Amino acid sequence: MEQAFGIIVVGDEVLSGQRRDTHFDAIGALIRNKGYEVAWLRVLPDDPATLTAELQRTMANSEHVFCCGGIGMTPDDHTRSCAAAAAKVPLVRHSGAVREIEQQFGDEAYPLRVVMAELPESAGLIPNPVNRIPGFSINHHYFLPGFPAMAHPMAEWVLENLYSTASSTLHQRSVSVTGTTETALTEMLKVLADAYPDVKLFSLPHMGKNARIEVGFRGRGDLDIPFKALLAQLDNIGMSYEIIPASTATDATKS
Repeated sequence: MEQAFGIIVVGDEVLSGQRRDTHFDAIGALIRNKGYEVAWLRVLPDDPATLTAELQRTMANSEHVFCCGGIGMTPDDHTRSCAAAAAKVPLVRHSGAVREIEQQFGDEAYPLRVVMAELPESAGLIPNPVNRIPGFSINHHYFLPGFPAMAHPMAEWVLENLYSTASSTLHQRSVSVTGTTETALTEMLKVLADAYPDVKLFSLPHMGKNARIEVGFRGRGDLDIPFKALLAQLDNIGMSYEIIPASTATDATKS
């Protein structure tokens, strides 16, 4: 099974509506371009207990996660300490991070900016192409700034340098069904889902003037057999449909 990634966005400003999240779209596209999937997205408050508990859970499950936000030096930036607590290691001043911050800011690195070099013990560095204050990684978790201009190229660096391209491509085969409802298709979809558990069946309704339901399979490898079974089922119950051109995860990203 190919690797999937979670994405955590940290910030009260997102939950309050003061800022709109862009990390899911940008980092999600990078992940899919590499041939992997996004398993989930979570938006968390600037609350140490909440963030620590979530990171403890994802680290215990050996999940691979991008976490954006909260690695700065102000009192509401808790991510560095929460990551250390979740990994059960102390915060230490990382010599490589200190060097990057000193080379960028000189004497102005002290006394405040250098605090951002206090990272979980044994953490790796993620280079920051904008201001050289690095992100960090530990336990397959990649901690990035909240600023999209920094976070997105840093996420790209992680994927390019720490992950090979997925060994198989995620494909999608689907049809657009008209003149019916999801309720009317439910029993048929249950039969198909049970018959082909190794691929993901999906049903996506589109409301409005041209109402339709996109139904299909998503998975790696050959989808020909389950897709033909879907067409046979639709033909059997007399449904009107149009076949949508086959696509890949990369195609979906580009569209």
